[in-house]
Amino acid sequence: MVIKRMVAFFLLMSLAALAVLMLRYPEQSWQAGVRGLAIWWDVLFPSLFPFFVISEIMLGFGIVHFLGKLLDPLMKPLFRIPGSGGFVLAMGFASGYPVSAKLAAKLREQRLVTREEGERLVAFTTSSDPIFLIGAVSVGFFGNPKLAGVLALAHYGGALLIGGIMRFYRAGAPGTEVRADAASSRRLSLKQALQAMHQARISDGRSLGELLRQAVVSSLQLMTVVGGLVVFFSVILEILTASGVMNALYAALRWLLPAVGLPAELAEAIVGGLFEVTLGAKSSAAPEGIPLMYKAAAAVFILSWGGLSVHAQVASILNSSDLRYLPFLFARFLHGLVAAALLLLIWEPVMGAAPAFGLFSPAEAAQLPGWRSVPAAFRLALALVLTLIILSVLSRIIHRWLAKPKKYLS
Repeated sequence: MVIKRMVAFFLLMSLAALAVLMLRYPEQSWQAGVRGLAIWWDVLFPSLFPFFVISEIMLGFGIVHFLGKLLDPLMKPLFRIPGSGGFVLAMGFASGYPVSAKLAAKLREQRLVTREEGERLVAFTTSSDPIFLIGAVSVGFFGNPKLAGVLALAHYGGALLIGGIMRFYRAGAPGTEVRADAASSRRLSLKQALQAMHQARISDGRSLGELLRQAVVSSLQLMTVVGGLVVFFSVILEILTASGVMNALYAALRWLLPAVGLPAELAEAIVGGLFEVTLGAKSSAAPEGIPLMYKAAAAVFILSWGGLSVHAQVASILNSSDLRYLPFLFARFLHGLVAAALLLLIWEPVMGAAPAFGLFSPAEAAQLPGWRSVPAAFRLALALVLTLIILSVLSRIIHRWLAKPKKYLS
């Protein structure tokens, strides 16, 4: 209770400070609001709204039960999630954030997943949609359609790896489906899948017109929330930058990034991406004179983290259910690290060339003392090994912490 009061007081003081800054910088606030609204209307609304409506209709028609029966043999052993989570996985990867959170909350409401299974599901199925990744980031921001392949492999491949890690989250919790015919659920059966879809459609009972109306209304409400959050965080980021508050974060990242072999010029883009994914991804393509590999690594980290705007959207959706936000938060950070490491690993095989893993050419590196004189390939392999070790340790620590009583996660 004391911690909740302290958090509430901190949020109240932060909102009051932000209100003062908006009054202090009215022009910047207005311009940032218009910019955020343009991003929502030009990019997010046309790419997300149709998927929201389609997913609602597919739920009403029982597609979730159909895919659940088909994917059950894969989802259970790989991710410890019922087959119904396969629908969320497919729609989350196809539609982008925060579709998977909305669908997972719906599955939890229908008691098709347990609390722990729903949290695992949201943790690794929240991703960027291919339209945004290809059209907006690769073509629009970077002007390089070839970049879409390596970004997609790192981003979605990293999400699947996070799903493998999250299968150990609350491993002792009971699953949803404990049936006498458990052996038959391991076999793919198209007939059983069609029967499950038919029964779900009969149980729903809504006509096509009513189903479409409710899908449009529900999707418009969610898009309004998404747009409001994008505009809000766009304004917050602008006034914090104008007031100089962000300088400390910029300075910290400018010191940290060169220590791991990345350009310090990416600090502003990464900090911006911590708040809003669209603004951060756009900023990651802007710096001049930086190898494309590093800018792409920053972009895929931002896409995988999602930004506080996406986090707020997901938290607002999860708040309608008993699914907790903290597992999602840790999974997003791990996804960002894993995706960036994967991109550095697969860059040369996919793109055909890779600069040295550092800020210096081989000739310059040979004249420098210390680790920069180590061959580039060895440094890349060492960095990847250290990343995997750190991720393994972090996953074990997080698993033990999340296994504490639920009062620490509420």
